[in-house]
Amino acid sequence: MAPSAAGALPGAERMIGKPNHVSSPTMFDEETMMKRFARRDVLRGSVAIAASGAFASVTSAAPPPSPVTPELIAAAKKEGRVVYYTSIDLPVAERIAKAFEARYPGIDVRVERTGAERVFQRIGQEYASRIHSVDVVNSSDAAHFVVWKREGMLEPYVPEDVAKYYPAGHKDPDGTFASFRVWLCVIAYNTTMVKAEEAPKSYADLLDPKWTGKIVKAHPSYSGTIMTATYQMSRDLGWDYFEKLAKQRVMQVQSSADPPKKLALGERAVMADGNEYNIFIEKDKGTPVEIVYATEGSPVIVGPNGLFKNAPNPNAARLFQSFCFSPEAQQLCIDAGGLRSVHPQTKDKPGRKPFGEIKKMKDDPEAVERMSAEIKARYSKLFGV
Repeated sequence: MAPSAAGALPGAERMIGKPNHVSSPTMFDEETMMKRFARRDVLRGSVAIAASGAFASVTSAAPPPSPVTPELIAAAKKEGRVVYYTSIDLPVAERIAKAFEARYPGIDVRVERTGAERVFQRIGQEYASRIHSVDVVNSSDAAHFVVWKREGMLEPYVPEDVAKYYPAGHKDPDGTFASFRVWLCVIAYNTTMVKAEEAPKSYADLLDPKWTGKIVKAHPSYSGTIMTATYQMSRDLGWDYFEKLAKQRVMQVQSSADPPKKLALGERAVMADGNEYNIFIEKDKGTPVEIVYATEGSPVIVGPNGLFKNAPNPNAARLFQSFCFSPEAQQLCIDAGGLRSVHPQTKDKPGRKPFGEIKKMKDDPEAVERMSAEIKARYSKLFGV
């Protein structure tokens, strides 16, 4: 069934905004849509995002930086809203939306939140049906932006902060997207259920029989974070690692935000993967959870923001994009969201291990694109979901 312009993302948890923002979930034929908008097909011949997270390009240079002007604010207020599709954790998205609305009264933020793979599918389905609902997008699967750019769907726009402060490795040379958020996919445990000295220190430790029936993890078919992490881990550890892990009677959930929540509730003692930032948030609330940075290295995830050429609210989209990369929003991501930022005017929250001191696996979005179907199929077969 084709979605309406106001339809909610499939699998969406809920939306943020005023009551008139509410919409209902929409079903879709995922297999048919993906055939029409296959990621691996549109990526053939394209230049990849480098393993370090650098954004490569084969087209023209980025447009000049765009300042926030009174004219832009007036035009955005005339439109009155911005529609943001995102895979960022809902409470974090809500804080960002409210901060923007407080800064620019009269402009509502309509946030539709679901897993990155669902975000990608929804946009592909909408554009195939000539439905243009989204203004700004954020995904935890950086390769989505290679696809959208290749398809000519993204609108070049460079906020001043991105131009002035963001390193080359975290902004597209053509100005179509930049790293809104950076984080790790980590192991963690419930400290009331597991003693520190007995906690796993590595991915290999999770294969110990003592963790059978005590592990929770997320699914790469739903979560961009887990898709990216599964690729990195299968490359570095081998698929035989997942074959062994699948025998541990793992609780399978969808979003990379779900394992930390299950851990916090005491439904499982250990999580095999999940967002570092959700664990930070839980720790800040006093929840008895602790992060483990695996000795083999932790998968690193980059979540860019970008604008769409056919955005229904183009001026509000530009204003929101500029806000997202401002020191205020980036510090909010760190303090309230537990995320990492590459903006040099932000500060890490005390007590968190510095990013540079953590051993990390390397991302390769083009490889994720090439192997996405295989990753989903192999994973689903192994874990039976």
